[in-house]
Amino acid sequence: MAVALNRFGTPILAALLVLMIGGALLLGLRSYDRDYVVSVEDDGSAVTKIIADRFAGASSLKVSEMSGTIQSTARDVRGFGLLKSDQVVKMPFSVDYFIDVSRIGADDLEWNADSRTLIVNAPDVKPAKPNVDEAARTLVRTSGLFVTRQAGEELSRRVSAHAQGRAEQEARSPARMARAREYGRAALAKLMAAPLEAAGQGGARVIVTFPAERAGDNRDQWDVTTPINEVLANRRAAR
Repeated sequence: MAVALNRFGTPILAALLVLMIGGALLLGLRSYDRDYVVSVEDDGSAVTKIIADRFAGASSLKVSEMSGTIQSTARDVRGFGLLKSDQVVKMPFSVDYFIDVSRIGADDLEWNADSRTLIVNAPDVKPAKPNVDEAARTLVRTSGLFVTRQAGEELSRRVSAHAQGRAEQEARSPARMARAREYGRAALAKLMAAPLEAAGQGGARVIVTFPAERAGDNRDQWDVTTPINEVLANRRAAR
């Protein structure tokens, strides 16, 4: 979609960037105070206290989480093939999905004053390393004629590795990534609402695109603030 910038477009984009940069600087100052500035009492003596009681300064925006239960299996063979043992484990896992908002710069924001639409060309959603909660196992079944201590340790190691690998594979599957991107669009649209409001453009449309979609230049299908029936109606009217 071609985006025409008029004389109001550049100030609005500049205001958005100033607000984003100002927020980042504020978080940076808070981080500096937290890590390097000594807190003291009125008499000048250092005090024991909680310096930071919340998360702050994150450059990545958490947009989604996948959780569930994973089943992992492993086999160990020893004693020239005579000692065979197997283990099946079920345990909960979770995966967080993030967008690195620090990578969104001036060239990634496009403003159409006529339609009051902000296009955000965002970096892709990335899954974090899965968290497999082995301490919360719901099933551990080990079988074998004689399971040695070494075999038990090896089974546990293999089960953990298999569970981690399977969770990572599932987290990156096309279906899971597509779902995470949908949540990412909504999260970024919400994030942009405040700077748009401050720039006098409250209620403006926000379209979020990801790299694979921009390759086909099919961005106006991703309007996350206008119902799909209105988008289709507008398209028909434009024709």
